[in-house]
Amino acid sequence: MLIDLTVLVTRVQLEKIVENRRIPSFGHLGTHFDVMDKLFPLEFINRQSVVFDVRNLFDREIDLSDIDLTLVEAGMFVLFCTEYIDLFEYGSKEYSGNHPQLSNDLIEALLGRGVSMIGVDFAGVRRGMEHTRTDQYCADHGAFIVENLCNLSRLLGNQKSRRCMIHTYPVNFAGWSGLPCRVVAETED
Repeated sequence: MLIDLTVLVTRVQLEKIVENRRIPSFGHLGTHFDVMDKLFPLEFINRQSVVFDVRNLFDREIDLSDIDLTLVEAGMFVLFCTEYIDLFEYGSKEYSGNHPQLSNDLIEALLGRGVSMIGVDFAGVRRGMEHTRTDQYCADHGAFIVENLCNLSRLLGNQKSRRCMIHTYPVNFAGWSGLPCRVVAETED
């Protein structure tokens, strides 16, 4: 079964984004990965992945104690399901403002395990001034951040974690800090 994890951006949503003065560059619109000053390796198109259920952790950072790090292997695409994108409309002030974030310790642990991509169903792994700096840090350590994913709860169901294959297809642009992409999960059921 294929599950599209790419957020749908409508014309109305784009108008709201502009109205709210949350105007991203084209490369950072919708589901995208933050390539920073790197090139997306073609071998990253198909990645074994693990999705973690971290729903309802809005009162604190998502930390190492919230996942089973032993499920994370080198080269994986690791995704975090918070359902935040289901609670607040993509592009709204609420969505972009106080979204969840991964702790710095968790990010370091993922990079230490050699992950290739980190995906979230919110606007970034860190907020504010730390957002861009963390994206660059991850890219410098061989991992790209994929933001604004959706349907992760559909992929997880009632499980606390789930392995599957993730296919990521970025637009073939060079010199951008972010690239819009289509992200699709492939499961056996």
